[in-house]
Amino acid sequence: MVDRPGNRRGRGALEGEVMAVLAAAGTALTAGQVTERLDGGLAYTTVSTVLSRLHDKGMVSRRPAGRAHAYCFLRDEAARRAREMTKLLEAGQDRSRVLAHFVQDLGPQDELLLHRLLREAHEDG
Repeated sequence: MVDRPGNRRGRGALEGEVMAVLAAAGTALTAGQVTERLDGGLAYTTVSTVLSRLHDKGMVSRRPAGRAHAYCFLRDEAARRAREMTKLLEAGQDRSRVLAHFVQDLGPQDELLLHRLLREAHEDG
């Protein structure tokens, strides 16, 4: 942690610390459990907010855990990128045009792969 005037962390430092705790845990943790494992006497609400923002960014997954959520570090870069792509599609007003441009920019090998993946997804239900 880099000390700043007033003991403030640098931009993104707290997110990095939270991600490190989740990665080291190897299992899903609640905001309370993350708070306990962080140095610095942070408030539960601060850690909860950071975890929620990390979830919104697609950096962690979450599942219900009692009245709270348990968060898990997403180790799979492909899963994070796919979540980012989905969010971009959902944010746009003309989803069909975005997808059309995406498909037009695919090379022949990527087109074949996409066809195969769509066929497999359709067959799986």
